[in-house]
Amino acid sequence: MALSLPPALLGGVSLAMASCLALAQSSQVPASQVQPSQVQGPATTQAVPANVPAPSSQPALAEIPALQATAPSPDAPDPSLSPECRVPGSKLYTLAKLKAVKKALREHRAVQVLTIGSNSGGIGTAATYPVRLEDALTRSLPDVEVTVESRGVSGEIAFGAAERLRNQVAEIEPDLVVWQVGGNDALARVDIEEFAQSLAETVAWIKSHGIDVVLVDPQYTASLAKDDYYRQFVQAIQKVAEREQVPLVQRYEAMRYLATRAISALKGDTAQAGAGFRLADLGYRCMAEHVTRAITVSLLQPDIATPAVVAPAH
Repeated sequence: MALSLPPALLGGVSLAMASCLALAQSSQVPASQVQPSQVQGPATTQAVPANVPAPSSQPALAEIPALQATAPSPDAPDPSLSPECRVPGSKLYTLAKLKAVKKALREHRAVQVLTIGSNSGGIGTAATYPVRLEDALTRSLPDVEVTVESRGVSGEIAFGAAERLRNQVAEIEPDLVVWQVGGNDALARVDIEEFAQSLAETVAWIKSHGIDVVLVDPQYTASLAKDDYYRQFVQAIQKVAEREQVPLVQRYEAMRYLATRAISALKGDTAQAGAGFRLADLGYRCMAEHVTRAITVSLLQPDIATPAVVAPAH
């Protein structure tokens, strides 16, 4: 079923979104059926030999110029973000397919989002991250109902969140889980290998139920940047996101970029102290925009898998 979206999507690139969604295969299973799916390995980007025919039923990415034109520059601040939140794509996210969200869009039904993590709770005021995220996603996906359910617990580590998540998935049946993770584990000095294993197993379990996952790594501060153990958690989350092929919002790198930019624009100790306070405010205020951008750009990822390369015979 082709999706009809208005031109406001991702800065007016409705053709790109519609073309991308039309390519999707309806292979995901609803969460309520609780059927596991296989996690695919990374697709190769090598050239396909002449004896391997190209798929004829779906157009190649090169045939969708509008989609290519929407890709933000990896090195320049993303102009779709608020001026105070602008970060280059290379420092903001890594991308992967979001098949469950695409399926919801094709079916013209509401997109259910579950947010977990210590900074994902407190939905009581409009200033909180979950409400901002719901507003930002609604603006980016016009004419699509987006519901964000927040189940964050302050101070919770990844293992505790994993235990609760199984019941929450059964209750909410989300299309997408946004998980801000790692900060509390690092501060609690949880074993890094145990953390990474627990995170990877939980992400794989979520995906096996036909649910998309977006990870958000820990926040940045100048003092935490000096903690090697803390930085190792940031790296561990990046490796899990890459291995499990889920989008990652690089909150640590994004906040470090904003901090460097703010401090370079100011002079004097007093000004730098003010920049640090402003960074703390921006960290929470910009996160909703950053998560939304990672989701919407990931939705533009093509669903065509690159054919496996056949080694030439010698």
